[in-house]
Amino acid sequence: MARDGLLPMPRLHSGVRSILVIEDDGAIRRGLCDACAHAGYRVTVACTGEEGIGYGVRGEHDLVLLDLLLPLQDGRAVLKAIRSARPTVPVIILTAFASEDDRVSLLSLGADDYVTKPFSVRELLARISAVLRRSPARPGDVDEIVFAHGTISLARSEVRFHDGTSTLLAAREHELVRYLASHSGRVVSRTELLESVWRMDAEGLTGPGGSRSIDMHIARLREKLRDDAESPQVVITVRGKGYMFASTASPA
Repeated sequence: MARDGLLPMPRLHSGVRSILVIEDDGAIRRGLCDACAHAGYRVTVACTGEEGIGYGVRGEHDLVLLDLLLPLQDGRAVLKAIRSARPTVPVIILTAFASEDDRVSLLSLGADDYVTKPFSVRELLARISAVLRRSPARPGDVDEIVFAHGTISLARSEVRFHDGTSTLLAAREHELVRYLASHSGRVVSRTELLESVWRMDAEGLTGPGGSRSIDMHIARLREKLRDDAESPQVVITVRGKGYMFASTASPA
């Protein structure tokens, strides 16, 4: 058993949502974990910023509750590390700061929402539910995707080809192929990719700058999948609408 009698790092293949709680205050931490567990979530706990980064980067949680004032690494450093490694995982900040500048700063750093201390359990659970509803679907029960040239291992961030060779996916490529494959056969717009993979507010960002960044990552992903840029068969361009992962590619 982990400290405070809570569950250890969960394996996300049962369909149960998992929440990582990063909070150094023991009483608040126990209250958060009890509330989340009672609501039906699986809970992992971290007591320091360093532990939070470790769990947040290597675990595949559905949501993170993150206190700002933490020992060893503060909440902003933890948020930055998690957002870099897991661009799509939603993060709710727990903070005693309530000024407009603080709120804007947190959202600019990549937080999905914040709750100001002291808060009620009812408000916290409502915010968790709301953030999870608008967050991208996370196909946690899919480890591998079979496509024309081989197999994509999401667990290893690796593409294995039929000829026995392999190549590694960068973090953004991993999240991009994960999202596209989880919506296989459906056109995904650039706006949706910006919001769901890049975790950015797409308003005002869907012009040349945002489009170029997406197109560049799609080109790199195609190259790693050996998908012909002139006539792609895996990541298909739907002119004027976005991209689609071929429905012939499927979870293993």
